Amino acid sequence: AAAALLLAGCSAIVEASPEPTPLDFPGIAGELANRSLELDAIASGDDGCGDPTLTATAIGFDASGLGMDPPIRLRIYIFRTGETYDRRRPDVDACVAAWATDAATVEFVDAKPFVLAGQGPWPAAFKAAIREALTVAAGNGG
Repeated sequence: AAAALLLAGCSAIVEASPEPTPLDFPGIAGELANRSLELDAIASGDDGCGDPTLTATAIGFDASGLGMDPPIRLRIYIFRTGETYDRRRPDVDACVAAWATDAATVEFVDAKPFVLAGQGPWPAAFKAAIREALTVAAGNGG
């Protein structure tokens, strides 16, 4: 009976484990660095388009590695929840259209509640590392 009670208690602990929540930017940067990407010139509020409603969500940074040389400017828009991401995603597209030098080659990586964008084209390994890092960093998607 004691063993059954112990096993029931252990399964309750496993079932009660919370899903991972989305990481903050230092956590995202760590996930990118863990995949051999180098980040530099990190700037909070760099939305690229001067939209005061996106400025608080945006962080710009230069990234290199995995075939991306010289570094490229990337911007990540970090939303608190998946619901906010869904509502604001079209605003990101409009903002990116304002700063992109060639709309046909802009690259996006979405991992709810994050959107990362940068001028492309990007090497396949570079894009795959970003997608993997953001997917892990997004946790349960907020």
